[in-house]
Amino acid sequence: MQGVSVVIPVYRAAGTLRDLYGQLSIAMPQIAPAFEIIFVEDCGGDESWSIIAELAEADERVRGIRMSRNYGQHNVLLCGIRAARYDVIVTMDDDLQHPVSEIAPLVAALGPDVDVVYGAPQSEPHGFLRNLASRMTKWALASAMGAETARSVSALRAFRTRLRDGFDEYRSPTVSIDVLLTWSTSRFAVVKVRHDPRSVGVSGYSLPRLVRHAITLMTGFSTLPLQISSFIGFALVLFGASILLYVGISFLVSSSDVPGFAFLASIIAIFSGAQLFALGILGEYLARMHFRVMDRPTYVVSETATQDATGAA
Repeated sequence: MQGVSVVIPVYRAAGTLRDLYGQLSIAMPQIAPAFEIIFVEDCGGDESWSIIAELAEADERVRGIRMSRNYGQHNVLLCGIRAARYDVIVTMDDDLQHPVSEIAPLVAALGPDVDVVYGAPQSEPHGFLRNLASRMTKWALASAMGAETARSVSALRAFRTRLRDGFDEYRSPTVSIDVLLTWSTSRFAVVKVRHDPRSVGVSGYSLPRLVRHAITLMTGFSTLPLQISSFIGFALVLFGASILLYVGISFLVSSSDVPGFAFLASIIAIFSGAQLFALGILGEYLARMHFRVMDRPTYVVSETATQDATGAA
C-alpha cells in the first residue's frame, strides 16, 4: 500500500505524546495519502502506555505496542519496523526535538537512487562532552556500517519498508538499526534539518551510555577492535625488539650495566597492559557470541493497542 508508517520508540514521554500526536495528525495527510503512527512503549514506568491506548482507541491510524520489559531504543524500533504496513517508514524520537515539518523533505528525498535518508541536525544542541561522545559513537558506527553517511546518522530517518527483508531473520539481542539497513542497501542520503531543543524531561543517552553504545557497535558489528589489537601487538613487538637492540648495542659499546628495576618494570607494564587490552577485546567478542548462542530474544511484546482490539499479545 502507498503510504507512510511513522514509528516512534516511547520511553517516559507522557508529557509530549499528545502534542506529538496532534502535530502528526495535522501534518501527515499533507505528506502521504495514507499513514499510520506506531508508538512502541519501552516500559518506562510512567503514564505513556495509558496515553497510547487512549490515542489508539480514538484514532484507527494509531497503533500501540508495549514491550514486556525495557529493551532499548533500537530493539523497540526493530519491533515497530516489523509491524509497519506501508511502503515508507519514518522513525523519530518522542521528545519533540524532531519537528514534524521536517518529515516531508525526508520522504521527498527518497528518489530512484536513494533508499535511506537521514535528517542530520543543522547544529549539535548538546554540550562539549556529549557531542564528543556522539562523534565517537558515529565513528564506531562508520566502521560498522562501512559508509561515510554514518557520520551523519540521526534517529530521524526515512527508508523504504522493503529494506527490512534483509534483516527479517535477525534475532540477536544487540541491535543497531543503522547497521541493519546497510545489509539491504548502500544508497544513503542526508538532509540537513532543524532539531529543536528538548522542552520536557532529559535525554536517556548520557555520556557513559553513549560510550557503552559505541563499544557495543564496534564489538557487535565490526572487526575494527580486533584489527586495532593486532596493530598494537605488532607495534609493541617492534618496540620490544628496538629496546633489545638498544640494550645490546649499549652493552657492547660501553660494557656498562643497563639501569635495572625501573626499566624492567616499565617494559613489563607496557607488554602486560597490551596483553590485557587484547584479552578484553576478545572477551567482548566472546560475550556477544555467548549471548547469541543463548538465543535471547531481541524483544518480547506484552500488549498491543488498536481501535479494533486492545489486549495482551
